Amino acid sequence: MPRPLSQEKTPFRLLGAYTGASSIEDALADARAVRLLWLEILVNDALDLTLWRDRAEVQEAYTKACRWYTTYRTLINGLITRTPLPPDPGPTDPKDFRVFAEALRFVADHH
Repeated sequence: MPRPLSQEKTPFRLLGAYTGASSIEDALADARAVRLLWLEILVNDALDLTLWRDRAEVQEAYTKACRWYTTYRTLINGLITRTPLPPDPGPTDPKDFRVFAEALRFVADHH
């Protein structure tokens, strides 16, 4: 019998390695994974967040991913393949640049 969609394993490119999360439920239950969710969204266009779209932390992560994609689209597309995220010219926090660069490097090297 197939498992319900909400319990399907998610093909993470980043969160599994960084936090051990193997599903969206795992990620949303872990504060560190929630803080890194925007990066997973940024590098993983196979991520299906339909069931969690209404959660504030998912909305915030998605908006942050869109802003970083808008700002660093050329760099991201040079390192990984993904479908474009919607443009969002809002601000990015420079304090997040180091983790952004590390995450991109990790995904580019491992996938």
